[in-house]
Amino acid sequence: MAECSSRPAWSRPLLERTKSGQGQVVDAAMVDGTATLMTMFWAFSQTGMYDETQRSVNLLDTGAHFYDTYECADGEYISLGSIEPQFYAELLRLTGLTDDADFQRQMDKSMWEPLKERLTEVFKSKTQAEWCELMEHTDVCFAPVLRMSDAAKHPHNVERATFVEQFGMTQPAPAPRFSRTPGEIQGPPKVPGADTREVLAGLGLSSERIDELFASNAVK
Repeated sequence: MAECSSRPAWSRPLLERTKSGQGQVVDAAMVDGTATLMTMFWAFSQTGMYDETQRSVNLLDTGAHFYDTYECADGEYISLGSIEPQFYAELLRLTGLTDDADFQRQMDKSMWEPLKERLTEVFKSKTQAEWCELMEHTDVCFAPVLRMSDAAKHPHNVERATFVEQFGMTQPAPAPRFSRTPGEIQGPPKVPGADTREVLAGLGLSSERIDELFASNAVK
């Protein structure tokens, strides 16, 4: 497992510089960052908790009945992530399955498939909106699966102004948010090639040369 510390990793070079008075080279690569995001799965794979040769049989790849998405009565979907005992217990309570002995065998992999079939039937008994009314604001670890347009209208996102209407369209608001120097949306999205002439002119090409490039389909 990766080293754990209450001190964020990015702060260590700054603290070390303060102590030693010396700087150092920071080698930061995106590929290294993505590898560290998989630390838990590397640990799982080397302790017998994850089988990379199979799909949809592991704890976090929809193998478990309590960590998956389910279709509702109206064809919409909800998602579950009720791993911890207290969250799983809340899932059983709200689905009326608390007294079902089979569901007490949460981590028994041999039960995952039949329990998933049972939950499939249960979630198809109500619409997405009905499940939201029942499960949102509880500890089930539940969320509706939303389309982009639906996400912009979700009460939580509306309350936080996560999406804004600017330049005649819905866009994500700048993040993270700064109290003194807030970010700003610079303009609407542009189709590829919309600024080609301006870019070429900025590189010093004459209007005649730019016209030639367009005429020959060298640029668009």
